[in-house]
Amino acid sequence: MSVSRKTIVSSHSFPYRLARKTYYGVQGFSLPAPAIIVKPILWFYLALRSIWHFLLRVFLAEPLFKAYCKSYGRNLHTGIFVHWIMGKGDIVIGDNVRIDGKCSFNFAARFDNNPTLTIGNNTGIGHNCSFTIGKRITIGNDCMIAAGTKISDANGHPLDPESRLQKTPPDESSVRPVTIGDNVWIGQDSFIFPGVTIGEGSVVSACSIVRNDIPPYTIVSGNPARKRASLKSIIK
Repeated sequence: MSVSRKTIVSSHSFPYRLARKTYYGVQGFSLPAPAIIVKPILWFYLALRSIWHFLLRVFLAEPLFKAYCKSYGRNLHTGIFVHWIMGKGDIVIGDNVRIDGKCSFNFAARFDNNPTLTIGNNTGIGHNCSFTIGKRITIGNDCMIAAGTKISDANGHPLDPESRLQKTPPDESSVRPVTIGDNVWIGQDSFIFPGVTIGEGSVVSACSIVRNDIPPYTIVSGNPARKRASLKSIIK
């Protein structure tokens, strides 16, 4: 006869109490870690991991990403993962750019013969960022785009319910280029909607939903993102 999990967990009879005691004893078991023994093992493991990551980055992830690019400048670096790129379009990258972790780049060529993503000099892009390019997304110099940020110049589906049922693409008029000025900081998990222009020096706080243009040197946050302060007034 099979024994239910409830019986094993709740029964006060000796065999079940012993079984529970044995189970928790095994779960709680831990070996001592004398530094003289464990630290060399840790150093050896970290050295092997660093070498493996170096090989992945230099001989796999970076060359494959560079092969996708129409042009790229000096010191373009990625992490150890191969970025996900779908569709046909141009990626144009300046000098000293790092695109970390694993990001996705989706080109929607139905709207433009040559959808283009441009990333300026000295810009860093964090892990798990997503770019949907129907026509053009332009990112300036010296920008910091934190992990999980999503930037899109095109809606994935039409607003009209009947059009969605018929699986038709969104209207071309809904595809509006996105422009991010120089020295912009976009916080983690933010979403930049089609048609948005973010002015130079601005800060988008984490988890913000940006639907409208942001003037230069402005801090915004929220859903929808609203102006919270002027950086010029703070600096003064």
